Amino acid sequence: LKPAAHALFKKLKDEELELLVQAVESQGAWESGCIWAPRGAKQALPPQVLLCRLYRWPDLRQPHELKHLCYCTGGAGGCGDAAVLCCNPHHFSRLAAPETPPPPYSKASCGPSWPDEPQHPSTQLLEFSYNGGDWRGKRLCSPPPDTSLSWSTVKDGYWCKLAYWEHRTRVGRLYAVHEASVNIFCELPRGSGFCLGQLPAAHRSRAVRRARGKIGRGLLLSQEPGGVWAYNRSEHPIFVSSPTLGPPGAQGLTVLKVLPGYSAKVFDYERVGGTGGWRLPGEGPCDPHSIRISFAKGWGPCYSRQFITSCPCWLEVLLNRPR
Repeated sequence: LKPAAHALFKKLKDEELELLVQAVESQGAWESGCIWAPRGAKQALPPQVLLCRLYRWPDLRQPHELKHLCYCTGGAGGCGDAAVLCCNPHHFSRLAAPETPPPPYSKASCGPSWPDEPQHPSTQLLEFSYNGGDWRGKRLCSPPPDTSLSWSTVKDGYWCKLAYWEHRTRVGRLYAVHEASVNIFCELPRGSGFCLGQLPAAHRSRAVRRARGKIGRGLLLSQEPGGVWAYNRSEHPIFVSSPTLGPPGAQGLTVLKVLPGYSAKVFDYERVGGTGGWRLPGEGPCDPHSIRISFAKGWGPCYSRQFITSCPCWLEVLLNRPR
């Protein structure tokens, strides 16, 4: 890659080389501007593939494995200039693909199955206790209905609301998202968004504290034409589920593992119309306009955690219906 990289560097202006240094040294923690390279030059690798291989993914091969991030202005022709394109390696993510799942865990050792979680912040919670060989459930106090989540109230202009959970406990208030994209993070040197590190909690288990320590720069959630994308900015995997992630007509839960530096389309507005109710085994019906994201820990049939409420730290994305 060295001769090709030197040839590209000679074509870049000094200020673009300075931007490249900042982007690489911060490893994408600081948002940097586009780095413009000329199109159409005879070279073995396109500039964006060359720099992404050099600084991020040595096994990268083709441009179609990459996706422009939402804040890159060079994603569609480069500000109207067809002669240049952005090659900032931290303006790209790799596209996540379904992995071959490990063998499913035996459910025989998982104990009784019951509705495991509230599907909406206004849903009543269930508390289970063991009494003489019998599981008994009792209803806990339900929070007052959150009328701001009504699908008809679009005057506020938000496209989703975020709820952060630790196991079965929601922590903090709902966070409304009005911009086209939002960062969800615990630690981000420069940037704004939904900071989970500032949310207090009365008691956190060791498992929750360990998982929170892995969130770091978290993820970038963006509403783009046709759907919602999630870009994993952290150093650990995230796990995502939504009613549109599985193949058409699939029954049950699909959980996608998104590795660091990868993006996935986690919700498809065109497909949701045909999903009807989103019903999960052992959990009952779910809101078909929602996304669930767990930090660092997977769940579902292929994992020891059968329900997302067994995950230490997770995010619920409640979408407004597209108009």
